[in-house]
Amino acid sequence: MLPTSSTYEALIRDFSWDIPHRFNIGVAVSDAWAVRAPERVCLQHFSPDGDHEALTYGAFAARSSSVAAGLLARGVLPGERIAILLPQGFAAAIAHAAIYKLGGIALPLALLFGVEALEYRLRDAGACVVVTDRSGASRLADIRARLPDLRLVVCTDGGADGDRGADDTIGFDVLAAFDASGFVAADTGPDDPALMIYTSGTTGPPKGALHGHRVLLGHLPGFQFHHAGLPQAGDRMWTPADWAWAGGLLNALLPSLMLGVPVVSSPAQKFDPHMAFRILSEMTVRNAFIPPTALRLMKAVENPRARYAFNLRTVGAAGEALGRETFEQASKALGVEIAEFYGQTECNIVISSSAAYGVRKAGSMGKAAPGHVVEIIDEDGQVLPRGRVGQVAVQRPDPVMFLGYWGNAAATQAKFIGDWMTTGDQAVMDDDGYIHFFGRDDDVITSSGFRIGPSEVEDCLVGHPAVRMAAVIGKPDPVRTEIVKAYVVLAEGYTASDTLAAALSDWVKTRLSMHEYPREVAFVDALPLTTSGKIIRRLLRDAEARAVSTGAAPAVEEGAA
Repeated sequence: MLPTSSTYEALIRDFSWDIPHRFNIGVAVSDAWAVRAPERVCLQHFSPDGDHEALTYGAFAARSSSVAAGLLARGVLPGERIAILLPQGFAAAIAHAAIYKLGGIALPLALLFGVEALEYRLRDAGACVVVTDRSGASRLADIRARLPDLRLVVCTDGGADGDRGADDTIGFDVLAAFDASGFVAADTGPDDPALMIYTSGTTGPPKGALHGHRVLLGHLPGFQFHHAGLPQAGDRMWTPADWAWAGGLLNALLPSLMLGVPVVSSPAQKFDPHMAFRILSEMTVRNAFIPPTALRLMKAVENPRARYAFNLRTVGAAGEALGRETFEQASKALGVEIAEFYGQTECNIVISSSAAYGVRKAGSMGKAAPGHVVEIIDEDGQVLPRGRVGQVAVQRPDPVMFLGYWGNAAATQAKFIGDWMTTGDQAVMDDDGYIHFFGRDDDVITSSGFRIGPSEVEDCLVGHPAVRMAAVIGKPDPVRTEIVKAYVVLAEGYTASDTLAAALSDWVKTRLSMHEYPREVAFVDALPLTTSGKIIRRLLRDAEARAVSTGAAPAVEEGAA
């Protein structure tokens, strides 16, 4: 927890970690509050028809203990991997708490995953149970024969034999009603494995980042920092991000529940900006984690503060660079300054901004969050002087840092240079200690001797009224090594043309510099995204490389990684 200091300098001076010898995430987010305030609401579910539902900590604690006891009775052991393939909702939260109480390892899986992505992760993790719904059970049926470790499917809405009590399938409600009178939560330590989230796979095959129970404690100072001392009276959290992603789970759901802040869930759907504003308004949301991609899509709603009665107190954004244009547009539209922060699946919320504590600079991710040591290093692990571009690195030990990659000691070792955990992200720290994102190592463009970060160019492009989304890559060029090429998704009401392409190039040329403007602009219907909303520039680069070598037009793969 953050000390009661009013400035960033005081927070850094006064903060120290106090990690208990025994800690269990499931107990912390449910039972701890159920003992003190069983009728306190912990979860609220938004329904488009207005029939919203609520769940108390008392019911949350009881049901999660029942599910844990029911799984134990069916032979599931502590340390086994239990996958969760569910949309936001009570069942997903209960499943998480139950797995941690059991001493199992939760394996959240994104709803957007296709069968190949699901099979890879379930096989690699050796998952023995999958908690899912009818839709997920249907997808599992296609690959179940290739998952030798999978012994049980738990269905929240019946689904594939869920209501008929088959030996390898059971209804979630059956487990939630199990007699848990003799159940005692696992006595776990902070380093005992609790959670495994697969990296989004922007570069190479996804790897399972294994975290201990301390990962939740490690998130708290950065979480409270950018949410201005949360919890405050009336605070209520919502995120459109899938709870299977580290952002949705650890930047919103779990820390809010631990701090006694109600969390709003919403049905799985393609992101709808009007629906987002409805949720903010009807559910009286005061705090939100909204990824930059969603913030850019929300600008399609004109004058939202006049159309929807919302009253936000704090909004955090992370997952990709926010950029000055999106920061200014979104802050104005939402009526609150957006707090950008930074982290990775392996080590999250380690850099943050916070207007409440005087850490604010448009275009910057902020400064090192309290409790974390973050520097810009070179390839030898040496800390670079201010103003030099290098790699963002986090010093170990750090409570929020992962235990290692599942079954991949070599990749774990390669993640570190000495005691610095490397991120693969290029950035620069200015004289005031603010860190400015430059780009992924493999995303940085080299053109005529200049190193160009794609994020700045993308941010400039989305400031143009015709641009809904933009992705920028380096296209191979025999003279300049690479040229800047932009892929643009147009806003409603605009039509692709050579004239518009030239106008967009000029827009960047006059606002950034003569060497950063896109020499080519391609108009596309959609961009390839990870499940967390990050643009997969690698697919765009691969398409350009194939096109250059074959002379054919670029064919870009779409869909989630």
